[in-house]
Amino acid sequence: MTLSPRRWAALATSALVLGVLPGAVPAVADPAPTAAEMPSPGAAGMGDPYFPLDGNGGIDVVRYEVHDTYDFTTRHLSGWTRLTVRATQALSRFDLDLLLPVQGVTVDGVPAAYAKPDLHELRVTPASPIARGDRFQVLVRYAGQPEKLGWNGEHNWLADDSEVVAMNEPHMAPWWFPANDHPRDRALMDLHITTAADKQVVANGHLVGREVNGRRATTHWRAAEPMVPYLAFFAAGHFVIRHGVHDGLPWYVAVSDRIPTSTRNASLRLMERTPGIVTWLERQLGHYPFADTGGLTTSLNPGFALENQTRPTYPVLTSEAVTTVVHELAHQWFGDSVAIANWRDIWLNEGAATFMEARYAETHGGQSAQQWLEYWYDTLADDADFWTLQVDDPGRDHIFDWQVYQRGGMALQALRHRIGNDDYWRLLRQWVHSRAGDNGATRQFEALAEQVSGQQLDGFFKAWLVDPTRPARTAANGLG
Repeated sequence: MTLSPRRWAALATSALVLGVLPGAVPAVADPAPTAAEMPSPGAAGMGDPYFPLDGNGGIDVVRYEVHDTYDFTTRHLSGWTRLTVRATQALSRFDLDLLLPVQGVTVDGVPAAYAKPDLHELRVTPASPIARGDRFQVLVRYAGQPEKLGWNGEHNWLADDSEVVAMNEPHMAPWWFPANDHPRDRALMDLHITTAADKQVVANGHLVGREVNGRRATTHWRAAEPMVPYLAFFAAGHFVIRHGVHDGLPWYVAVSDRIPTSTRNASLRLMERTPGIVTWLERQLGHYPFADTGGLTTSLNPGFALENQTRPTYPVLTSEAVTTVVHELAHQWFGDSVAIANWRDIWLNEGAATFMEARYAETHGGQSAQQWLEYWYDTLADDADFWTLQVDDPGRDHIFDWQVYQRGGMALQALRHRIGNDDYWRLLRQWVHSRAGDNGATRQFEALAEQVSGQQLDGFFKAWLVDPTRPARTAANGLG
């Protein structure tokens, strides 16, 4: 996520196979289930300290098939989502995250009991318990007005009478489909969005097709790789669209045609730079992790840009705002492919994307990234607030503070200076490729940095990420 100046965010389950040879008769009856195998309720959350109800215990979502209809006249969204789920424990019931009112639930085609113990949780009790390791399908029907729904101070629906964009962080999915809403559970996405036939719909991945039925049309987008729920998005409205293939990678960009002409043309030129920037990032970080790329500029005013997987979304930007595009596309590696383990680790995403902005300037005629670090280190020397926040555990209400971005990026450049250029780029590339499609935590990144560099770095990371004071200007801290 890139914030505007006004807004400065394996569980391995073993398989137990029991069987006998053909025709053999067991000598004794099967043992009774142990207490651990008896069905029990899945937890209402994954245990993230910042957002305890995010995600749900006992389930791993494999695929979402979202079928939503949005009416611009009434601002009403209705639809159904089929989730393919794997049980990670024997389940008597389980939760999903959904704000919309629910109209019905089935599990493997059989009606299931459900309740909404609070606005955020959908509690599902299947007609029969589910065994650990089983795959099952949950179909949820729902309808409501997303713009009227809020949770913990978030009101994330962005729409007016002509355009809608489902984009936000750290949460967005529960406003438009039921989800296991935490970065530790990613799944494949098939998005079917129905709206007025004169509207266009843009979403993640690649466009599968569009079917017109009278005054309405359904557009189907499919992502080739699993994603975490908050990175899924759709936009509906009138857009100027460009697409093509660059170095074998399909790209698709869209800009709202409600943006005034001169600004719209500048935004379109900026969006068209996407494939070239991806190529540049590949030279820094290695192979791009997804099958598609692109971007969308909305006429609405979200106040930030967001790294939606394969297709970031942007507010109206000037043609010079290329570093914002660099930031969001860098997130395709840091944040989308390698997701955070918990929200306290957000600096890994935002610090890396901010560093890549400085790296882009360094390789495109600007100051070096070390000069950038030294400039901000000196400029902010007397800004106590800037140095006070604990970057690797900023607190729930501060995950998108500027310090997380800026000090995170500065820490990475300081690390580059400390361990040397070769080891630093070896570290970044190993991080994004060894953990592609997985999650990462701060302590794991620190451990890898020590492994790659052969240096003991506890003091370095403590100075940059933990201590509430400005790091000393020393070589050990990557300064001077």
